[in-house]
Amino acid sequence: MLKENQVRSFTQAALSPDPDLAVAALMIARVEYPQLDAGPYLDRLDAIGREATRRLAAAMETPVNAPSRTDPHDYARITALNDYLFGELRFVGNNVTYEDPRNSYLNAVLDRRTGIPITLALVYLEVARRAGVYVEGVNFPGHFLLRCPARRGLPNTDDLIIDPFNGGALLSEEACRARLRRREDEPAGDAPLLVHATKPQILARVLLNLKRLYVQMHSFPQALDVTELLRAVDPSAINELRDRGLLAYHLRDFSGALRDLQAYLRLSKSTELDDNDRAEHAQIWEHVKTLHRRVASFN
Repeated sequence: MLKENQVRSFTQAALSPDPDLAVAALMIARVEYPQLDAGPYLDRLDAIGREATRRLAAAMETPVNAPSRTDPHDYARITALNDYLFGELRFVGNNVTYEDPRNSYLNAVLDRRTGIPITLALVYLEVARRAGVYVEGVNFPGHFLLRCPARRGLPNTDDLIIDPFNGGALLSEEACRARLRRREDEPAGDAPLLVHATKPQILARVLLNLKRLYVQMHSFPQALDVTELLRAVDPSAINELRDRGLLAYHLRDFSGALRDLQAYLRLSKSTELDDNDRAEHAQIWEHVKTLHRRVASFN
């Protein structure tokens, strides 16, 4: 189980205005690798970043045939970065064992050079930042993406949308819409298609994926640790308070479960509930009644 000081350190790293994601991501990895030394992995990212800087400088000296509506300057840099990360270093999306928790841990992704969209994006963001290229995360449903925004002052120039899970493939906005139509996730009305992901949102996406996997595996101690980190990233997320209570219940921490589930019911009173939510609330009330009896029997 994570210690209180580890959760506190993660909170500081996750909510810091510093754009660095790697430090917090390596703290997440201590859920599975308690003795992990983050230093060598940060050094490795620094080394990859230095080499990427050299590759990008060389790429800028060579004329490129950029597609229409694309900034040749950005296209050259992103192409060089893709060639280095996915061509030479052979980072690749893990289609074979996608549900392996190691795909969500930065240290394992760097060791194995394979991961899922969010962690490959995290590697890309950290290397690009070290190489002086501004790239940002995109909270695309079901498949995390990246964006290199077009430079201001360049008319008729589109952003570069990057898919790190598929070798850095560059996607058009229409291709992204087609993906959403296949998932039936088309945004309503004028809702933006490619929403910028903040640092806490990126880390939360890593954690939500891990929590789902650990719950499916019935690895409740790890799921509880991940839920603690999710609460650290967003203390207002009352659903994580509910889940922490339910996980504590599974782990027979009845006092902790009672505390969290009562707090969840109290805080969710003011929210609008649909039929599913009302059914869930009724189940949690039953849990709370049972927990009251259990806790009372221990006194």
